[in-house]
Amino acid sequence: MIQRDALCELIPHAGSMCLLSGVVEWDEQHIVCLAESHRDPNNPLRAEGGLKALHGIEYAAQAMAVHGGLCAQARGEQSGGGFLAALRDVRLEVERLDGISAPLRIEASEQMRAGGSFIYDFEVSADGRPLLSGRATVMAQEL
Repeated sequence: MIQRDALCELIPHAGSMCLLSGVVEWDEQHIVCLAESHRDPNNPLRAEGGLKALHGIEYAAQAMAVHGGLCAQARGEQSGGGFLAALRDVRLEVERLDGISAPLRIEASEQMRAGGSFIYDFEVSADGRPLLSGRATVMAQEL
């Protein structure tokens, strides 16, 4: 498992904004990460006393960014980062994440890569229960 400190070096987020705990598995097309920060009362995404399910999209986006960084490292390159350009088919199965006692499992699967754009399907779950899912388009930024 790739631990939090190593994966936080792959994304532009620092400190408590690096939401993921680690990477369980990954390959060129797919990544599985875990997170426990959804229960942290100091989570920087919390508002109005809690963490809404919609914030799970940020967890998925960080998993995608880590995937891009790991793939770039494997090719001997450096990732230029990227930004979330579009979301489709987002399904929220719960209202909030802060009441989920189990670690979050964040899966992202690359569906397409072309000309600096990436499309990922993602799912955030806990104890085998889907919490949210969708499809994200990510636009790469050049170094």
